[in-house]
Amino acid sequence: MDDSILSAPGDIRRPDLLSINVNEHTEKKGNLTYLSWAWAWAEVLKIDEMATWEAHEFNGMPVCVLPDSTAMVKVSVTILGIARTSWLPVMDNRNKAIAAPDSFQINTAIMRALAKAIAMHGLGLYIYAGEDLPASDRPKGDGPVVTPKGGIGDDLPAEWKAYLRDLAMSVMGFVGDKEWDNYDAAMKEAALEQDQEIWLDRQLDSTTRAAIKKRNESLKASTTSPF
Repeated sequence: MDDSILSAPGDIRRPDLLSINVNEHTEKKGNLTYLSWAWAWAEVLKIDEMATWEAHEFNGMPVCVLPDSTAMVKVSVTILGIARTSWLPVMDNRNKAIAAPDSFQINTAIMRALAKAIAMHGLGLYIYAGEDLPASDRPKGDGPVVTPKGGIGDDLPAEWKAYLRDLAMSVMGFVGDKEWDNYDAAMKEAALEQDQEIWLDRQLDSTTRAAIKKRNESLKASTTSPF
């Protein structure tokens, strides 16, 4: 059996997108790394020439405008009959949401959301998780690769894993920008069970996990201090 082929739902067989190294097709803007949407879509068409993508509309507009005048875009990608959806704020190169974005900024966000939605199918997902290489290319050393609480949550439904991957990207953005109020609000809204929380933790890069741990320890110390 070809190790590059996996069984997909409905007995469809497809290449393992998670194993593809996309590093030569990324660009850096500010502190963010982006995957070329054109290259990513070309790779998708090699797998499924009937693949489709859609930028969703809201009251006839390509963005969902929020009360503070910032906006979100929503893109869905369907590959071999499997749909994945991604939301993305219209933001600048510092990962900050833009108030009253113009058409160019909206279009840029849509194409970035397209690349992100493709990543939800596996292609380039390791970039959003803060890794430098796909798992198949990382050095193994003399022993197994150790991941935080490995195995827990692996039996979660696919839709939950897709949601948690999306949440992980938001968490890494909030923590990186020290937006702890947004982080707390996102986690409160998610209301995760223990296995879901552990699986989410495994999607975060080590820098984010360390920052969250340090902050939690600081909060604990402040609530237990007698002074």
